Amino acid sequence: MATDLSVELVAVRHGITAWNLERRYQGQQDIPLLFPDAEAGLLALREALADERFDAIYASDLQRCQQTLAWAQAVKEGVPLALEPRLRELDFGEYEGKVYDELKHLPHYRAWIDSVGELQIPGGESAAQLRERLDAWLHELAMNAQQDGHRKILAVTHGGVIRELRRRFETIHFWDGTVVQAQGRRWQLIYHTDEQGKGEWQCSFSSAVPALANAMP
Repeated sequence: MATDLSVELVAVRHGITAWNLERRYQGQQDIPLLFPDAEAGLLALREALADERFDAIYASDLQRCQQTLAWAQAVKEGVPLALEPRLRELDFGEYEGKVYDELKHLPHYRAWIDSVGELQIPGGESAAQLRERLDAWLHELAMNAQQDGHRKILAVTHGGVIRELRRRFETIHFWDGTVVQAQGRRWQLIYHTDEQGKGEWQCSFSSAVPALANAMP
């Protein structure tokens, strides 16, 4: 018998790091937040989430996401928290720690840019590999939500992950899916399971986190 599961997913990007300001590819390097630069964004995120109660929280296991989650103060007593390697940033391989000017003349870098991120980065991942691990995470999220009654879920993750989720749920171009540090997106999702047991996510609504000042009520 076909069934549907309704879930609200809030995904936020970690706060500012030194490598963000230097415009270096961070990827899966375990770079901490930069203070005091990160503080204003983190406080705004805390305020935006202050009145929200989540049924489950997932977070990348890299420290910049752990620090962001601690500042957001979203973890309440009894709410399960999972540190999730599948929510890590795209592995930028040989590009990690480098800036555009160090890479722009390399043929494989130009080819990667021209492929809209689809090619595999030398020593790193392709967009397809990122999608594969996100598919696995989203399937597990659905299974946990069905089993434990999770209806509102927070994910603290990275810019490339949110960009990929926006492409999936909002059907926008990959390069248009950027969110700045300590901000994110809110999606109202339906997980539809057909009679053969195959599940598929569909998005009915999306908005910015924190909410835009000029957004309609």
